[in-house]
Amino acid sequence: MLDTTSFETIVRNRRATRQFLSTPVPSEQITAVLRDAQHAPSNCNTQPWNVHIVSGTKRDELSQALLHAEEKGEAAPDFSFDMADFFGIYGERAQASGKALYDILDIAREDRIGRREALLKNFDFFGAPHVALMFMPTFGDNVRTAGDLGMYGQTFLLSLKARGLAGIPQTSLSFFAPSIRSVLGISDEYRMLFGISFGYGDPAAVVNRLDAGRADISESVIFHG
Repeated sequence: MLDTTSFETIVRNRRATRQFLSTPVPSEQITAVLRDAQHAPSNCNTQPWNVHIVSGTKRDELSQALLHAEEKGEAAPDFSFDMADFFGIYGERAQASGKALYDILDIAREDRIGRREALLKNFDFFGAPHVALMFMPTFGDNVRTAGDLGMYGQTFLLSLKARGLAGIPQTSLSFFAPSIRSVLGISDEYRMLFGISFGYGDPAAVVNRLDAGRADISESVIFHG
């Protein structure tokens, strides 16, 4: 059911969910979320998102393909990503976020097995019954198109929250874009930016209590005038 709580409450209480119930979301609810997301802004109203919703047996097939590709080291992302590229405060925030996650999971830094098991949960969509995969056509250097897709993803996530649902955006899924295209029959003309696993968050899961925090606006906003 749609939550009529204020936008401020919804946006400030949205969290990345890392453990879901297996209960499927009714199709009409998924459609409502997609209709909300369709109203995201985009450059010149191009609406460049190409979204694939995967559920049921196809979801399980995709998960197995991703786990197999990860085990074989077949990562081939459409867009580069390297944690080492984050410098200064940005790298510090990324490291702090990772530490907070492993701390709440009670996984020690030297526990390689535990860390690998936590990583692999990405490719089972953290138990979520649904995953939305965000693909885009290529225009120029793709930066503005990727920005459009990001706004679509944020609208999608906030709509989930407003309807009592939960989600988590996952760059990790895009590391195996060729495997996803193969399983789902997606044309090579579309590149994958990220995915969003979604469903009903598990209220008993400790990991879902994680709040990575946000910097004060004074760290990122400069007023002129």
